[in-house]
Amino acid sequence: MNNIPQVKVGIVAVSRDCFPIELSIKRRKALVEAYQKKYGKEDIYECPICIFESEIDMVKSLEDVKAHNCNALVVFLGNFGPEISETLLAKHFDGPKMFIAAEEENIGVLSSDRGDAYCGLLNASYNLKLRNINAYIPENPVGDADDLAEQIHNFLPIARTIIGLNDLKIITFGPRPQNFLACNAPIKQLYNLNVEIEENSELDLFESFKKHENDERIDAVVKDMAKDLGAGNKIPSILPKLAQYELTLLDWVEKHKGYRKYVAIAGKCWPAFQTMFGFVPCYVNSRLTARGIPVSCEVDIYGALSEYIGTCVSESPVTLLDINNTLPKELYKKDIEGKYDYAFRDTFMGFHCGNTCTSLLCKPEMKYQKIMARALPKEVTNGTLEGDIKPGEITFYRLQSTSDNHLLAYVAEGEVLPVPSHSFGSIGVFAIKEMNRFYRHVLIENGFPHHGAVVFGHQGKAIYEVFKYLSAEKIGYNQPSNLPYSTENPFKE
Repeated sequence: MNNIPQVKVGIVAVSRDCFPIELSIKRRKALVEAYQKKYGKEDIYECPICIFESEIDMVKSLEDVKAHNCNALVVFLGNFGPEISETLLAKHFDGPKMFIAAEEENIGVLSSDRGDAYCGLLNASYNLKLRNINAYIPENPVGDADDLAEQIHNFLPIARTIIGLNDLKIITFGPRPQNFLACNAPIKQLYNLNVEIEENSELDLFESFKKHENDERIDAVVKDMAKDLGAGNKIPSILPKLAQYELTLLDWVEKHKGYRKYVAIAGKCWPAFQTMFGFVPCYVNSRLTARGIPVSCEVDIYGALSEYIGTCVSESPVTLLDINNTLPKELYKKDIEGKYDYAFRDTFMGFHCGNTCTSLLCKPEMKYQKIMARALPKEVTNGTLEGDIKPGEITFYRLQSTSDNHLLAYVAEGEVLPVPSHSFGSIGVFAIKEMNRFYRHVLIENGFPHHGAVVFGHQGKAIYEVFKYLSAEKIGYNQPSNLPYSTENPFKE
């Protein structure tokens, strides 16, 4: 994927003047050695300058990590650490930063070489808050070299996402469809996150599409689409138009991303799209998303933002689905009850018309949009990619601005069950523990829209930490039954 950043972490050790600087240097070297042994050398740089009490040391180390192209920072307290210069380093470093601290290695160090970094990290965290500096401190920030090497590795997807968002532009086409106000949220929070946005009309897009007629690249894209679809290439006559549209979007991205490195798209797909363009864009949306350029449906700006977050965290394709419909009890009893450890109301169907890429579907096929075809000629609704979503672990999540500009989020881990959907579209039978309570007391209670982003695999830990780093005011999750929500009625029937 070429639409997400590569992370290079600079690790800088710090030392307080009344503690031996050699202790910090020795522990830094042990940490870097442990990291490189386990994870390789490419994504970490050991800064040779150990920050002492001097602000000049801070400037030198800052210049050094910048000179070595580090875009993420780890401040390592090898001993108690100088709270002023270490937090000034974090203040002046333009990128995600993390604070960790060394534990005492053995009984022998306690008599004369004790580092007290356990204590120093408290001072550092307090000073970070005094200076309004946002830094990542993991759940277990104090440990030995092996422990902290793992914490740095866990920091990479968080850092990658923050770097990506700081250089992201979301390009939109058209207003939200009528009766889809749930996808319409203030863009103020995008600017607060340092995300740029370019809003365009569908007419702009249609004009550009018409200019791509007879583009000499269309044949090559059609061949690639046919290869991608394989046996699912059921409507080959629609591929030239879809290829023309794909080239339109890709050329628009290159022309309009400006000074930003990364792009996501929030696209229009109805109601006038089908009759004017002559197809629906679902399959093209899925192809761009598969290569790391998320395209959300129905001009869902925060859906595109959420998809991009999952793409950065997982370095793999994501999708955007409606939290759509309940399972018939008949299906639950036939295929799930007694076979999987989920109650009936833990289950639901995640669906969208056809925007999930081929690699994530069982037997993907090119189809027409069945819902739209109820009111339109079927031939103008061709372009969906249909199939049951592949079974396996998933994380359902979303970052969203409320109507009054509060930044909220949710994240829940679950799975797609290996159960036939008996339905249409890109669809799967999803199961999330305590989904019924999560649905009522997180999704409904906080006014989340019906679209949710899906990353494949259990990525809840990293996504939750990203939301914390972005200062989401509230992060909902599927709380277990013994942990009631604040809005949950404690008086049970």
